[in-house]
Amino acid sequence: MKILQTEKKENSVYEILVEVSPEEYDKAAGEVFVKIRKRLPVPGFRNGKAPRKMVERVYGASVFLSDALEMLFPDVLKAIDDETSYKIVDQPQVTDVDFKEDERCVNITVTFTVYPEVTIGAYKGLSAPKQSAEVNELEVDGEIAALRLRNARIENVDRAAQDGDIVVIDFEGFIEDEAFEGGQGENYELELGSGRFIPGFEDKVCGMSIGEERSIDLTFPEQYEESLAGKPVVFKVKLHEVREKQLPDLDDDFAMDVSEFDTLAEFKADIRKRLESAKEKESDEAFESALMEKITEDMEADVPAAMVEDFMDSAMRNFGMQISAMNIDAAQYLQMMNTTPEAFRESSRASSEKRAKISLALAKIAELENIEISDEEVEKEYERAAELYGKEIDEIKQTADKEGIVHDLKLRAAAKLVVESAEIEASEGPDAKAEKKPAEKKTAAKKPASDKPAAKKKAKSAESKDTPEDAQTAENKEEA
Repeated sequence: MKILQTEKKENSVYEILVEVSPEEYDKAAGEVFVKIRKRLPVPGFRNGKAPRKMVERVYGASVFLSDALEMLFPDVLKAIDDETSYKIVDQPQVTDVDFKEDERCVNITVTFTVYPEVTIGAYKGLSAPKQSAEVNELEVDGEIAALRLRNARIENVDRAAQDGDIVVIDFEGFIEDEAFEGGQGENYELELGSGRFIPGFEDKVCGMSIGEERSIDLTFPEQYEESLAGKPVVFKVKLHEVREKQLPDLDDDFAMDVSEFDTLAEFKADIRKRLESAKEKESDEAFESALMEKITEDMEADVPAAMVEDFMDSAMRNFGMQISAMNIDAAQYLQMMNTTPEAFRESSRASSEKRAKISLALAKIAELENIEISDEEVEKEYERAAELYGKEIDEIKQTADKEGIVHDLKLRAAAKLVVESAEIEASEGPDAKAEKKPAEKKTAAKKPASDKPAAKKKAKSAESKDTPEDAQTAENKEEA
């Protein structure tokens, strides 16, 4: 095999014309003939006994072409790999085949996307604001208040309905004195203040007494179902029951009921600690995200469309996994959201383009910094994936692409370098003067959004059989 021509198309796409010699094609076609000759009956011959030349005369000289090319394709890719230095980021595709019947040779056009040339600006000593991870008393009290509500007793009361009560009502809606479909309910339980009904309905139920009937005049919002939007409506409501939430006392007994702690003070301290940990994680992630934006600002690169499409595919896989984990059918969910899989996928294009740029920038930093990944680090990644997915390490190794894992680890190391060399822009208020200080070394760079290694083949992460960058999903599971 030899490369006859190389042509660069737009957006890092290349076309290469590869010649398969008559000898190479003849060998592959002969092997195909042996495999499929029983499926090619020839008049006058017993099944599978006709010679190859006779089969080709009956079915055409190209009868074995498709299967032979499939057999030869790995060798075609190896020829490209041996004779070029391209770093291919997608799966090469055969886009044209020229079979020269008389010469018995084949010219194959292969199209693929290469890793682009990347230039970046400064990536060390950057600065970005970082939000405080401090937790105030109001936040702790808010968590406890939510817990008290969730553990409240519901009791019937004999008084007028108030905001926050649960009422049991009958209702029926009328437009121009005619009841409309979906506007009725009997013995319907409604929490006043929940916002489950159109604006104004729950406010006007407040103050009703048990047994009272009331007509409520309202107007449907303009942003509503088309047949009802903007129309005046009258709801006839009858109130049957008023139920009040009885909050538990805020004492040590409450703490023991809802936690593993014996005292309210210990429970509050634990809540504060958990809130601080969550806010610190959120602050670290926002800080890193701001820095990742900055390293792409001065970057010059022809971002491959194939990389963006792969990130969009990953976003769809992530969505499917998250929805499945909640026992929700993805198709039904999208239908409820009044969208289609195609539209939902397209909605991730902007974020996917951003992630592709960050991936390219981090790969360039790893190259400039000569970042190397040890076998021990790769082994730890295998162990992490095995623990995360509940599989044996050997099974992970069989399905994972080591080259892809090394690439991902390099990106993480590059992101960590950027974060740890950065300065924090801290300010006490809108009028305060900004103060810069080094980022804390403990800041853990999370895995960058990348599922493409700088490799000659399409890579898959060790963390999933078929979801490379659903390494991010794996990470989310691990952090949950």
